[in-house]
Amino acid sequence: MPSKKTSAPTATKTRIFLVDDHPLLRHGIAESIGVETDMAVCGQACSAAEAMPAIAHSLPDVVIVDLSLPGRDGIELIKDLKAHYRSLLIMVLSMHDESLYAERALRAGAVGYIMKSASTDTLIQAIRKAVAGEIVVGRRLVNRMLSQLANGKREAASSPLECLTNRELEIFRLLGRCRLRREIAQQLHLSVKTIESHQSNMREKLGLQSIIQLRKLAAEFLCDEATGQPRC
Repeated sequence: MPSKKTSAPTATKTRIFLVDDHPLLRHGIAESIGVETDMAVCGQACSAAEAMPAIAHSLPDVVIVDLSLPGRDGIELIKDLKAHYRSLLIMVLSMHDESLYAERALRAGAVGYIMKSASTDTLIQAIRKAVAGEIVVGRRLVNRMLSQLANGKREAASSPLECLTNRELEIFRLLGRCRLRREIAQQLHLSVKTIESHQSNMREKLGLQSIIQLRKLAAEFLCDEATGQPRC
């Protein structure tokens, strides 16, 4: 009597969820991931508010998050996700300077930080490394963190903005986009008085005398990050 043939077990694909407010970018990443045999995109969202319920429904293995999102920013989303899903792997894909943001993302719970200027192959390999248990960041940041560990203290800040808290940096960026205090308060669900307090703290930390100087510095910072075009 002929024996029954048993089929080989099908390898489980890594399920990836994308959070970015640029549909074309999400589409391009999804297409690139779609041709890989070991991973697949299981969902997408354009904001933190949209991402939370969608992730609860799709239950991905990896979430790739942009830092600049409408409403709650990427750092806050990472914190929220880690509070609900401790084993979830979260990676940041951002245009923002790694030296300023990567360590903040790692402290929030991310396992990787990839610049949007990187190639698609770099992103794919970074996902595989994260799934294998590696922390994926640039060599420069690795050397800096190892130096801090060896010396037992933090190195001198490479940017004056490193002295800002995550919330202050978020408000700083919104000031650079010419948002008024009332608009910032509404977007972040804070009082105008709280925004004013943060602005005062930022001016003191950065050695600035007025809100006008603070707004100017914030606008210059955003222009340096992007293409040099003002965002007002």
